[in-house]
Amino acid sequence: MNTTAEKKLSGAEYLKASLCSAVYDVAEVTPLEEMEKISQRLNNKVFVKREDRQVVHSFKIRGAQAMIASLSEEQKKCGVIAASAGNHAQGVALSATKLGVKSLIVMPLTTPDIKIEGVKGFGGQVLLYGANFDEAKNKAIELAEEQQLTFIPPFDHPLVIAGQGSIAMELLQQNAKLDRIFVPVGGGGLAAGIAVLIKQIMPSIKIIAVEAADSACLKAALDAGHPVDLKRVGLFAEGVAVKRIGDETFRLCQQYIDDIVIVDSDEICAAVKDLFDDVRAVAEPSGALALAGLKKYVEQHNIQGENLAHILSGANLNFHTLRYVSERCEIGEKKEALFAITIPEQKGSFLKFCQLLGGRTVTEFNYRYHDDKNACIFVGVRTTNGEIEKEEIIRELTAGGYQISDLSDDEMAKLHIRYMIGGKPCKAIKEQVYSFEFPESQGALLKFLQTLGANWNISLFHYRSHGTDYGRVLAGFEISPDNQAFESHMRELNYDYHNETENPSLKFFLTD
Repeated sequence: MNTTAEKKLSGAEYLKASLCSAVYDVAEVTPLEEMEKISQRLNNKVFVKREDRQVVHSFKIRGAQAMIASLSEEQKKCGVIAASAGNHAQGVALSATKLGVKSLIVMPLTTPDIKIEGVKGFGGQVLLYGANFDEAKNKAIELAEEQQLTFIPPFDHPLVIAGQGSIAMELLQQNAKLDRIFVPVGGGGLAAGIAVLIKQIMPSIKIIAVEAADSACLKAALDAGHPVDLKRVGLFAEGVAVKRIGDETFRLCQQYIDDIVIVDSDEICAAVKDLFDDVRAVAEPSGALALAGLKKYVEQHNIQGENLAHILSGANLNFHTLRYVSERCEIGEKKEALFAITIPEQKGSFLKFCQLLGGRTVTEFNYRYHDDKNACIFVGVRTTNGEIEKEEIIRELTAGGYQISDLSDDEMAKLHIRYMIGGKPCKAIKEQVYSFEFPESQGALLKFLQTLGANWNISLFHYRSHGTDYGRVLAGFEISPDNQAFESHMRELNYDYHNETENPSLKFFLTD
C-alpha cells in the first residue's frame, strides 16, 4: 500500500511516466477553447482547458487511471480503495470498473446523495463513514491494510501526478505559444503534474498556481518552507478544500511553480459566471478557481497581449450552489456596491434618494419602518467602474446629506444581514402591504417610485433585481384597509399588484 511518494522522481522521469501512462484508455483529450468575451475584456487571449468534458466531468480521471492501470495483476485482483467526497471518488470508480477491478470508496456521512449515486453509477461500492474527509481517509487506510486493497491517493503519488500531467502535453499540442498557464491547487497533484512536464519541454512558459483564500495550503507551505496543516478550510470550493499540501506535490510545486495568486469566494463566483457567459460551461467553484486567479493576476501585473490558459478542472456542481454564486458574482466582479444609508422618515424620502442616484441601476432595496425620525435602508447599486464609481456614489450621497456606510466588503452583511432586514415596527401602525410586478429596465425602480408617487408613507420596502423580465417589490403603506384614494391610485398605475396584508408569513415576521 502506498499513501505517499516513496521515490523522488526527477523531472525527466515524470515526463517519461506521463508519456507511458495508460491515461487515454479511459480519459479523453479535452478541447482548449478561446474565451472571446473575456479575451477582449482583459486585452489578452484567454483559453480554457475543458476538463469538465471528461466522462466524470473532472480531471481526476487521469491520475486515477494512470495509477490503477499500473498495478500488478495480483493488486488488481485484490481491488482498490479510495477516500473522497467528490471527483476523485468518481475517477477511481470508473477507472477500476473499466479495468475489471473492484473498488471501494469511503465517503463522509455528509456526502450529498448526488455524489454517492455518481460513484455507484460508475461501478464503485460506497461506504459512508466519518464526519469529514480525514475520518473517511483514516478508515480507508485501515481497510486497505485489513483487506489487502491498494489505496489510491487523490494527489500525493508519482503515478497520480504523472497522470494529471498529461494535460500539459495536450496544452502544448493545442497551443505551443502559451505564455502562462493558471492551475487550481487543492492537494497540488494537478499543479505539480502540469508544472513538472511543462518545465521539461518549454520552461519559458510560466505556471501560476491559484488557491482559494480559505484553503491556501500551498501558500502556507511555501511561507513555512514545508507542508503545514491549516487550522481550518472553507468548503465553498470543496474540490480544493485541502488542509495540507502533499509532500511530493509540494516538492514539485516549490521547484517548478513560478508564482501563486490567492482569490476569495466572490472572485470565484464571478469566474463561474464568466465561464457560463463565454463558453456556456457550468463549472463547480473549484473548477472556476484558475480563471478567477487569471483575472486577478492580469490586473495585478498589468499583463497585456499574452496567450493565457487556465484549467476548468471540474463541473460536478451541487445545483443549489448556483443560488449563492448568482448572489455573489456581481460583487466579485466589482459590479455591485452595497450600502447602509440613513434617510429621514418622511413622505417622498425614497423617491428623493433614488433621484439622487441618477440613472444608476438599483439591484436591491431593503427597508422596514422603525420610528418616526430616521430610516436605515440597505441598498445595492450596480457599478460599471468598480471602486472609482463606488467612491463617486459615496461622495454624491454624502453631499446630499445622507449618512452612508460601505458594506461591499462586509461578509456578515453579504451573508446574513441583507436577508434579515425587517422585523415588526416598535409601535402599532395602520398598514397595508402590497406586492408589485413591473417590467425590468434601466431605472425601473426609480420609474416605479415616481409613478407610485409620494402621497403615502412607505413603512416597508423590499426589492432585489434578479436579472429577470419583471421586477418584484414588496411594499407597506401607512393607510387604513378601506383607503379608497389609494386603491383608486393603484388601479391607475397599471401595475400587477396584490394586497398581501393577510399573508401568514408577513404576520409571523413583519406585521402584527
